[in-house]
Amino acid sequence: MQQDEQNISEALLEKLSHLPTRPGIYQYMDNLGKIIYIGKAKNLKNRVMSYFQTGRIRDAKTTALIKKICDVEVIIVDSEAEAFILEDTLIKKHKPRYNIMLRDDKTYPFIRITNEEFPKIFFTRNVVRDGSKYLGPYTDLKKVKFLLHNIRNIFQIRSCNLKLTSENIAKGKFRSCLDYHIGKCQAPCINLISQAEYLENISMATQVLFGKTKLLTSQLEKKMLEYSDELKYEKAEEIKQRIIAIKDFSAKQKIVSTDLADRDVFGIAQRAKSACTLIFNIREGKLISKRHFIITNTNFASDEEILQRTIEKLYLESDFIPKELLLPTQIDQMEYITDWLSKKKQRVISVQIPQIGDKKKLVEMANTNAEFILSNYLLSLDKREQKIPHSVVALQRDLRLKSPPRRIECYDNSHIQGSELVSSMVVFVDGKPKKSEYRKFKAKEVQQNDDFAMMRETISRRFRRALEEEQILPDLVIVDGGKGQLSSAYSVLKELDLAEKIAIIGIAKRLEEIFLPNISDSILLPKTSSSLKLIQQLRDEAHRFAITFHRQLRDKRTISSELDDIKGVGEVTKRKLLTEFGSVKEIKLASDSDLLKIVTLKQLKAIKEKLHSHSDE
Repeated sequence: MQQDEQNISEALLEKLSHLPTRPGIYQYMDNLGKIIYIGKAKNLKNRVMSYFQTGRIRDAKTTALIKKICDVEVIIVDSEAEAFILEDTLIKKHKPRYNIMLRDDKTYPFIRITNEEFPKIFFTRNVVRDGSKYLGPYTDLKKVKFLLHNIRNIFQIRSCNLKLTSENIAKGKFRSCLDYHIGKCQAPCINLISQAEYLENISMATQVLFGKTKLLTSQLEKKMLEYSDELKYEKAEEIKQRIIAIKDFSAKQKIVSTDLADRDVFGIAQRAKSACTLIFNIREGKLISKRHFIITNTNFASDEEILQRTIEKLYLESDFIPKELLLPTQIDQMEYITDWLSKKKQRVISVQIPQIGDKKKLVEMANTNAEFILSNYLLSLDKREQKIPHSVVALQRDLRLKSPPRRIECYDNSHIQGSELVSSMVVFVDGKPKKSEYRKFKAKEVQQNDDFAMMRETISRRFRRALEEEQILPDLVIVDGGKGQLSSAYSVLKELDLAEKIAIIGIAKRLEEIFLPNISDSILLPKTSSSLKLIQQLRDEAHRFAITFHRQLRDKRTISSELDDIKGVGEVTKRKLLTEFGSVKEIKLASDSDLLKIVTLKQLKAIKEKLHSHSDE
């Protein structure tokens, strides 16, 4: 096989020739050893070698990527499914420059079916890996609440938080609640419905959530007739009312296809280096939900590549894959994706690009909606750009930053004679405090008064966690201190490959000097400038927050030490005293009769002696 050797070293060619033919992921590195692209493959050798074939037609992004490749590393896995999962995990971790990063435009709610003997069904934005099932995500919170309201009413699913187990129910630990008396729950808590019957209700509720109402209605009608034949008319009537409720609920869903098929319809729109992919979830011909992803900095990415990445991400997270996918255009690895989905679902999945008819109209509708969402997204960006405060713009100008520092984080240390080492982080967004994102740090590694080491630990903990949890990163970091604290913080950002992504400065308190990394001379901003005032406001707020936290720890330690030293007064009594009187000072002022409501006479004597001896000191 011929290769384009123009930009390939002999060492890389040697490595390429010995690649395995098994499934896995490959990572391309640049001349600094930084990962710039991560991909997966059914056959690693064939896939990687295809990048370097002579005469192969490539898009602009791939051409630019190949010029940067200096090394490749591979990780072998046992199956294609494992390759998909590992690729997705590593892309989230390393955020390579040439990979497409998909993100939801916001945090959508899921419907959770808990992993319990008597499961609950409710909506949540947090996914907990405890065996629970998750449906969604749903773009419309009102629709989620409407779904749950109907599901609970139709199938009488419990809404309580009781720990219902067969053992606890048998012991008679619970009593029925209001939901049972108004007909919204069948009271599994007092054993009025068996676990098997309750789980059957959960199964039927899940079918409705998946949009499978036709089959469920048919099954219920059959059961209703059986009860009628057995002269169990009350049971038959109960099922009849359930059928009516399901049909009424189903009638409110929009019918978009008359063939009653299950399919996901994909749409895409690209503009101004941004893109939006949208998915319509159609079940039994009804549109039950939709979801979209926003992709920024698409650069040279093609529609085909973005769609493929969307499909991979969507079905890695979803437990349900419909029989049919409708796409607006071909994707890069159509056969590969079809094979992966079919193996995952253990049935043939059809991936189509319709050219005419109703299916084509569905794809066009998805494209139109994707274009609308993208337009609104870009419009909101323009509006936000127009609302940048003057002080933020001035700070960008005075510090010569690439973009306005809309999110700024400021850090400060606090201690007294080396005790209670703490740090604070305050956050300003568009020049205003965002107190919900303030954070406190108590030293874990640093055991002595060392501001440089403390700042290094704080910055390291903050940004390692930010990368692991994919949190929003600041545009600017301010360190309260001079060159030493700045150097400590900057070294951490370099280690985490964030030094080029996040601007950082230090501010010395004495002359309000501004220090930049790797520059010996300081910057003196005009004392009346709005940019300096914003920096001072951040610094003062970080200092106040750190001092407050330090005082809380110091006061807690003082209170604990005074009460801990009293012989005969245990933890329970100490908590009762502090709860009742609020502080050690109030305990000292309390009357004997008030104290004797909590402590014994012997304890009272010990408390009086100890606390009054502290007062005399």
